[in-house]
Amino acid sequence: MFDFDVGKLLLIGVVALIFIPPKDLPATLRQIGRLVGKARRMAADFQNQFNEAIRDTELDDLKQEFRHLKEQASMTNAVNDVAKIVESAAASATAPLTEAPKPDAPIMTAKAPDAALPQPAHESPADKPAEPSAVATGTHS
Repeated sequence: MFDFDVGKLLLIGVVALIFIPPKDLPATLRQIGRLVGKARRMAADFQNQFNEAIRDTELDDLKQEFRHLKEQASMTNAVNDVAKIVESAAASATAPLTEAPKPDAPIMTAKAPDAALPQPAHESPADKPAEPSAVATGTHS
């Protein structure tokens, strides 16, 4: 605080002995000790009040920052919810009526030989498909 070393304390002691008579020296030193103690307590109280004010200010700043972050998070969540709703509405509006197979799903195809398929016992002209030339002219063979 005042940065006293041994030399300065000796100088103060010598000056005190010159100006203060030896019989009054103990009472004077007690009084000086009380004043120094009182000054230290006042300085400590002031420092504690100052530190407390700084902590309160920092806490207020942190509280305000937390409220701001909380408001931003709630706004971000609301925007994300609206975006999801819009995306799902857009997807349902553009979705086809029948669902196409997914590209990841394997396509099932029959690989049975033609001989294994049952053949009709007899074919009638009604069962035969029309030839393309017959369809164009309207005649059947």
